[in-house]
Amino acid sequence: MGSQAHFFYAVSLPSETKLKIEEECSILKKNLPFQRWVHHEDLHITLAFLGSAEKEMLRASQAEVKKGLIDQKAFTLQLNELGVFGRGDSPRIFWADTYKEEKLFTIREIVFSACTGAGFELETRPFKPHITLARKWTGDSPFHTSLLNEHNPFKESPLSFTVNEVVLYQTHLDKSPKYERIASFPLADE
Repeated sequence: MGSQAHFFYAVSLPSETKLKIEEECSILKKNLPFQRWVHHEDLHITLAFLGSAEKEMLRASQAEVKKGLIDQKAFTLQLNELGVFGRGDSPRIFWADTYKEEKLFTIREIVFSACTGAGFELETRPFKPHITLARKWTGDSPFHTSLLNEHNPFKESPLSFTVNEVVLYQTHLDKSPKYERIASFPLADE
């Protein structure tokens, strides 16, 4: 693995959920001009971004994640709000979040602790679970948050999905989709 490789742990989304989000994004694109829309195969909820990683640390984190998740059960999430990160008039990230689910925060804490225990220095900002849909506003006029309420397809047609695994991904910036599954950690049946 090259030194430029970046890794992260994430909740993967079921294929049918990714396809439904892709369908909704094809409609959103008409009204929300962002420069780059995320390939539907790359949709996920990041739990811990590792950056570049030494093989031994990566192996140690995988062993700890596997051990920590052994008794964790699958659970359901439902998409909720659309939002943005960055400047209010020209956001850099457009995302969808989920209704708050304590099991997601528990899973994140297990993964986060496993990674710090393996020696990774992780970002310490509060966990804000989200699915990045697009990047970099390119509209002719400033972005307004009212656009999010006007164009939120998940308010009228709630989209629920089952979280049944955590995945370790490797990033390939020169490919599309750009995230490669390196390891999977299944959760027990609900």
